[in-house]
Amino acid sequence: MSDERQPPKPPRARRTAGDRMREALLALCDHQGQVIEHREKAWASITFAGTRHTVALLFAGDEAVEAGERFVAALPDHEFAIPGQLVADAGVSECEHRLLPSPRLAVTCELLLLEEA
Repeated sequence: MSDERQPPKPPRARRTAGDRMREALLALCDHQGQVIEHREKAWASITFAGTRHTVALLFAGDEAVEAGERFVAALPDHEFAIPGQLVADAGVSECEHRLLPSPRLAVTCELLLLEEA
């Protein structure tokens, strides 16, 4: 009988609130956008703690640009379901369209996530 042990599996990376928020944003744009930048900064008030996120997305091609336009319209009123987090504010801070050499839409959005008690 040989004692061949399997090497231990590496621990699974724990998904952060930022990871879940990015996944929710990509789902909202039908996975037609690409996250090209994500900045996260701690945020707190007297009664709440959380994080402020700035996310830049790129939509390339006709179909992706259409999805990006729907994303821009839907984001401010979207009800996010992120475990342990409340999205207190979500909006588009910058939007840039380009038609040549091919259709592109660059969107920067700001989100404030508060930790649920």
